[in-house]
Amino acid sequence: MKTNSQVGALPRGYRLGKLGLSLVGSYLGYQAQNLLLGDEGRPQRKAHFQQKASRQMREELGALKGPAMKLGQLLSMQDGILPEEALLELASLQMQAPGMHASLARAQFKSALGKYPEAVFREFDPDPFAAASLGQVHRALTRRGEKVAVKIQYPAIRSAIENDLKLLRSMTLPAKLTGHLPAALLDEIQRGLLEETDYVREADNLERFRDGLSGLDYLTVPCPDRDLSTDRVLTMSYIEGEKLDDFLKRKPSQTLRNLVGTRLVELCETQVQWLKAVHADQHPGNFLFQPDGRIGLVDFGCVKCISFDVLELRRCYDERTWQESEAAARHFLTMVYGKGVPYARARKILPILERYLDVLLPKGRTGDIMIGNRDPKLESKRKEIQREYLKQVLRDKLINPEFAFLGRSDMGLNHLLRELGAVVNFSEIVRRVSAARPLKT
Repeated sequence: MKTNSQVGALPRGYRLGKLGLSLVGSYLGYQAQNLLLGDEGRPQRKAHFQQKASRQMREELGALKGPAMKLGQLLSMQDGILPEEALLELASLQMQAPGMHASLARAQFKSALGKYPEAVFREFDPDPFAAASLGQVHRALTRRGEKVAVKIQYPAIRSAIENDLKLLRSMTLPAKLTGHLPAALLDEIQRGLLEETDYVREADNLERFRDGLSGLDYLTVPCPDRDLSTDRVLTMSYIEGEKLDDFLKRKPSQTLRNLVGTRLVELCETQVQWLKAVHADQHPGNFLFQPDGRIGLVDFGCVKCISFDVLELRRCYDERTWQESEAAARHFLTMVYGKGVPYARARKILPILERYLDVLLPKGRTGDIMIGNRDPKLESKRKEIQREYLKQVLRDKLINPEFAFLGRSDMGLNHLLRELGAVVNFSEIVRRVSAARPLKT
């Protein structure tokens, strides 16, 4: 039985193309109805079209797995851009996707460890409790009686990633030729996705983050079992907790929401300041929440190392250091957009950036930066300037590949805070983490 990750570049490309054509056809049909039926019932027709198209997109991207599903997860966090119907449908990709058949999972396990699961574990649940873009996770009990989670990689997922990226490169050839989509950005995306298929590397990441974040007593990171892991099977300690939706169904108090939000920001800030690396796949499916505010963090396949000083970059934003001199402007722009971008071109972005920061981080402000209680009018203005900023970045070819996964991490954190409805004192957290930072990082 073949999974969708096993089919080659042409069939996967055909399915994605067919999805695009189907969505276009649905949209044309919806517009034709509006012309024939007039304004009466238009809101209902619009809602029906968006729901149907979103469900179709969710089902196809989830079935294809790999980069296609990663794209769906990323789109699910684009509030303010996609309609609510699309966000609700795509949100399910953060939690669960169609899994592979039990017999195929069993065969995959044997090909990686040389034995079937029942010969290795005292107990093994053939039905996955989580299925994501690159693999699925099963509950099991070791011979020693330890409860573990066993992640089994989908067949041929690495070649599926390579095929999808080849397709993407061919589709974006005009943008690459003009420099609007740097080849280095696609290289960075491919590097990150392929690293996620190496479970030995993920086990290394687990140990690094368990050690580096051990001071956060509310956090639990899985412990890998090296004897029961390979590059395609990862066995680790089982982490208790609820997914975000289930946690919110308990109707936690605003105090608890704020506590969890503060801990999420502190967790991210500790990573960037102390470890110079960040868990770059911070969608809700990778967090587990306890009723007392404790947090479990899983899936460390995508980790991005940071080459610059985060606090120095924040200081530049806060003080608008580029206004001091040409040398200061050059230093800032090089940090943000990379060494290869012409200075004169990069400098044109500064007026838009300053307008954006005037809304988000007013210069000379009094008091701390609070996240979660912004004025709706200011938030609308921020989104408007942000769209203008992104257009300018694309037009002037200012994309820095290093920020591809850092931006994804930041987007995931902001999405979590919005879903929680948490109010967080960002400034206080940054100061506290910085003051406790080890001298040697």
